[in-house]
Amino acid sequence: MNNINFTKKDLCLNIKKRIGLSHNYSDKLINDLIYILANSITKGNLILKNIGTFKIIRKKSRIGRNPKTKKKHIIIERNSISFIASKNATKFLNRNS
Repeated sequence: MNNINFTKKDLCLNIKKRIGLSHNYSDKLINDLIYILANSITKGNLILKNIGTFKIIRKKSRIGRNPKTKKKHIIIERNSISFIASKNATKFLNRNS
């Protein structure tokens, strides 16, 4: 399976090509979109119709281990983001695979 890294720069270039916006304007658009989405997720669940749901998950602290040195260390409590794709997005992915 090939992993394709799709960066913010690639997204800006796609917007520039498809819509015809300048690079600076498309970069500002993506930055504002990321800020709005991140801000909305911190307030609770974020549901984007036909795309999916973002949820905040609280992970408890646990003991981790470096597989190379076998040294143990504590992984602190932290928040993480979970994404669950919508049924429409899942159908689209399965139809195109």
